[in-house]
Amino acid sequence: MRRWVEAARPRTLPLAVSPVLGGLFLAVAQSGQLAFFTALATLIAAAGIQVGTNLYNDAADFERGTDTPDRLGPPRAAAQGWFTAAEVKRAAHLVFLTSFLLGLLLVLRGGLPIFLLGVAAIAAGYAYTSGPRPIAYRPYGELYVLVFFGISAVGGTYYLQTLTLSVQAITLGIALGLPAAAVLLLNNYRDFETDRAAGRRTLCHLLGRPAARVLYAALLLLPIPLLLLGGLPMQGWLLLLALPLALVLIRRLWQLEGRALNQLLAQTGQYQLALVLLLGAGLLLGA
Repeated sequence: MRRWVEAARPRTLPLAVSPVLGGLFLAVAQSGQLAFFTALATLIAAAGIQVGTNLYNDAADFERGTDTPDRLGPPRAAAQGWFTAAEVKRAAHLVFLTSFLLGLLLVLRGGLPIFLLGVAAIAAGYAYTSGPRPIAYRPYGELYVLVFFGISAVGGTYYLQTLTLSVQAITLGIALGLPAAAVLLLNNYRDFETDRAAGRRTLCHLLGRPAARVLYAALLLLPIPLLLLGGLPMQGWLLLLALPLALVLIRRLWQLEGRALNQLLAQTGQYQLALVLLLGAGLLLGA
């Protein structure tokens, strides 16, 4: 069981949960109401899509030969021999199915737009490391993260609560998708050499490491002015508390390399969650 939990990569769950929380905070601030069971189902379904993507990625990378002994990231289940690639894929299918069934319950409230969004999210989870042109092996992975872990997650959550969509929700989705994209950029920055040897051509390879460090800084800093100027009904000064956190992370990227970047990856995900919690406090105080 411990190995299955590790294979699911629970440290990545804030990337799925944070944008859903952001959408909930905005919906409650603007409507004054919370559809609790809809919110709970949304959180579980989003987390399930993240776990399913992680598991399928584990098996698919092993089958492609990407996970070698030179890998700098945390151990992977198939590569370590904990489970076969087929077993890991079956687990991914089961988790995706659970999210799909939860999504059908959400469709009862949100209708066809939520069905299409859910199917697209699950399909993207499979396509991330499978098919003839996997998303993870091309330079548009960060865009995928921005769309599905930012705009779609926030917008879909907001729509399920209010049955409407607003410019503020889209703005919030972009703002929260940027630090999520920074996590993927940092992951590819760490794996620069091993990914290149495996045939991956990510955005980091396209830009080079010096430019990737500049982009990482932009992805962490841009959400703050975007949220402050996005017309959200909030006490914006709270967001400024995230600025020192961003600056510390940016400075650390210039100092670290190799396996030392694993801790920075976790901290970047935590930064996104801290941004969401400060946003939530600002929204609830400003409502």
